[in-house]
Order: sequence, then C-alpha cells, then structure tokens
Amino acid sequence: MKIDKKYVEYANDFLGNLTKGAFLTVKHNEKLNTMTIGWGSLGYMWQRPIVMVAVRYSRYSYELIEKANEFTVSIPLNSDLKKDLAIAGKKSGRDINKFKECNITAQDSKTINSPIVDECDLFFECKVVYKQAMEPGTLDKSIREKFYATHNYHVLYYGEILDCYKK
Repeated sequence: MKIDKKYVEYANDFLGNLTKGAFLTVKHNEKLNTMTIGWGSLGYMWQRPIVMVAVRYSRYSYELIEKANEFTVSIPLNSDLKKDLAIAGKKSGRDINKFKECNITAQDSKTINSPIVDECDLFFECKVVYKQAMEPGTLDKSIREKFYATHNYHVLYYGEILDCYKK
C-alpha cells in the first residue's frame, strides 16, 4: 500500500500534541489494550513514513504488540481527554478494561486489526517494520538515571504508517 504524504501535513499536530498524551492501541485476537504515550517520533526511513513509539517491557501492550505486529496512535486535538489519558497511563489492561473505565470507544481502523480511539481527532495506523530493545550501556547516563532507575527499559517500535487521517 502506498500512502500519500498526508503524514507530513499532520507532523505539527502529532509533535505538538504528543507530549500532552496520545493513545497507543493494540489488538491481538480478542485481546485489546490502549496505553498513554507521551514520547515518540515521526519520520521517514526505508522509503516509508514511520511512527516510532516506545513501550516498556512491563506493559501489557508490550505483550500484545509483540504478537499483533501493528498498532494505532490516536491523538486528541480538540477534546479534553486528560483524565482518560491519566487512567490509561497508570492502570494496566491486565487488570481493567481501559475502554470501559475511561468511557472511550474502540473504533475499527481503516487498514489494520488494531482499532483507533474514536474520541480523538488524529489517527495513525501502523505496521511494525523494525523493533529495537534499548541498550542501557549506550544510553546517556543522565537519561538512564532519570528515566530508568528501576531498569524498566523500552522497546522501540518503528511502525510504517499505512494510513493517517483526521476526523
């Protein structure tokens, strides 16, 4: 599938709102989870538009993304979902149904099995094309000390953007 360059048009919205929180959603078979992300990047690699997200090994989403090999990123632009993003970032999908707890809707995406969060405004549907476990020894010491004191590192997932769109 060839995507047009809409992701370039959406780059400012993606980068300008990511630090406020976005939903990373993954579905494998009947298991579904969403989590809050505030870190990531948007770029172009291997002649493909890419979204890179970081998921910690301890997250339920890590288990699902490893099996599903895909994910969506849903970004609220016009709605206040701070409370829902806080719940999705603090509670585990192993213990609760975050969609029910947050009163958000899993809406079918256009190209992949993992859904989008319908209450959001900007969406990226991605297929994992590369993943890399962080190598603690190569990480700047100040970052390692500040964000990884408990040694709960991330896996970086590079997702080819198969579709992106706004409501």
